[in-house]
Amino acid sequence: MRNKLMIHLMAVLFVAVGARSVAHAQPKSDIKDEIQQSEKAATVFSEIMNTPDKGVPKELLASAKCVAVFPSVLKAGFIVGGRGGRGVASCRSGSGWTAPAYFNLGGGSVGLQIGAESTDFVLLVMNDKGMNSLLSDQFTLGGDASVAAGPVGRQAGAETDLKLNAEILSYSRSKGLFGGLELKGVVIKPDKDDMRDVYGESTTAKDVLNGKKAAPAPAISAFPDMLKRHSPSVASKPSGAK
Repeated sequence: MRNKLMIHLMAVLFVAVGARSVAHAQPKSDIKDEIQQSEKAATVFSEIMNTPDKGVPKELLASAKCVAVFPSVLKAGFIVGGRGGRGVASCRSGSGWTAPAYFNLGGGSVGLQIGAESTDFVLLVMNDKGMNSLLSDQFTLGGDASVAAGPVGRQAGAETDLKLNAEILSYSRSKGLFGGLELKGVVIKPDKDDMRDVYGESTTAKDVLNGKKAAPAPAISAFPDMLKRHSPSVASKPSGAK
């Protein structure tokens, strides 16, 4: 009886150890959603940039310190409305672009409105002040950071000098139409749950966007990899934003 009990206990222990080893050998399943967020942002940015004469001007992208993409932000309301969504951001570093940091976007509006729509948002952070806003606990577009509608395609020309005065240039794509949008009153802040799941408990968006933390899995880098394809130059890397 005693021998049978020992054999049973050893079998249970063997199964438990084996299951734990398999779990460690497999990628973390709890970052699957965050991987998809990076992939969605990469897809949105690629589709926009691959639209002839209608994407973000390459000379502006080459000057941007950081890029953030919020795919499929939902706007809904009846008289009083609001919008909300999730996205990722990456900044230039000595090696190209940093691993993605995760953010939430939200904001409200009041007026004659009804219905719902899904919109993709692209933000170009153009200078250190805009980058410092991105690295903060939260900031408001048009409040904590100046924002302007970004020029599209070959519209850059004479407008570019004016637009470069803004800390952040904003764009939107809805129902297939892409263009600059002055996105004021929207609050952006780090998604602490996503950041914890991907990088660990104590890692902040500031750590990631300053290049102090690498992506834990290649799939997480889908978004910065896409940025590198469209803007491989590191001439405008972050200059030690605080």
